[in-house]
Amino acid sequence: MSMTQLQFSYARSGSFTPLPLGAFVGGLTGTARATWPVWRDSTRKEVKFQPLPKKKAVKLYHEARRFERMTRAAAPKGRQDGALGRNGLAVLHALIFDFLDYATGVLFPSIASIAHAANISARSVSRGLEKLKGAGVVNWLRRCAEDWQDGRFVLRQKTNAYGILPATQWRGYTLPPEPPAPQSGTWGDHPPLPDAITLACQEKAQGTPAMVRALESDENHPLALALGRWGRNFAAKG
Repeated sequence: MSMTQLQFSYARSGSFTPLPLGAFVGGLTGTARATWPVWRDSTRKEVKFQPLPKKKAVKLYHEARRFERMTRAAAPKGRQDGALGRNGLAVLHALIFDFLDYATGVLFPSIASIAHAANISARSVSRGLEKLKGAGVVNWLRRCAEDWQDGRFVLRQKTNAYGILPATQWRGYTLPPEPPAPQSGTWGDHPPLPDAITLACQEKAQGTPAMVRALESDENHPLALALGRWGRNFAAKG
């Protein structure tokens, strides 16, 4: 599987040094120009996203809030944030509720757009993203696109493609235990259903098939009442 398919559980960011591709191509063509500000690990291929249904996305956000509470309570004295921090939760909220396409999983907002939606600064967005990535909650893939300018080949940086990882991959997070089943005889406990032979004996003792009784109970439906009377007469005749 290609790395461009957003395998966020394994992809990791590369170097933060821009690749001077412009100078390289300029040296080959004899037209030295300024370098292109394109990140070294940016891909020019199409990124394939994975759908994330809204119900699961909302559950992930609530899990992230629990993660933050859990790690904040265990943080050393004087430390206000947990594993995600206020900026991380604000960024995650914007990604899930403002930009994520639940049907396709497409998610590539700009830093400025995230900052506007989360009502924080662009620098705070960067800090929040680093927190989310460090905790294994969010990962991203840098993208760039080919273009031509004044007859020469150039690369242009595009917005990152983001992916929200499942809670099972978050570092230092433990899923809450499943609620225990209700005790026998308490509210919410389902009484045992009788077996088929017992049900047949009960129906025979009552003398009228359950379907007939159901039809007769629908007083507002003339056809149901008619079918109920026909069924009762048929049962009476044996």
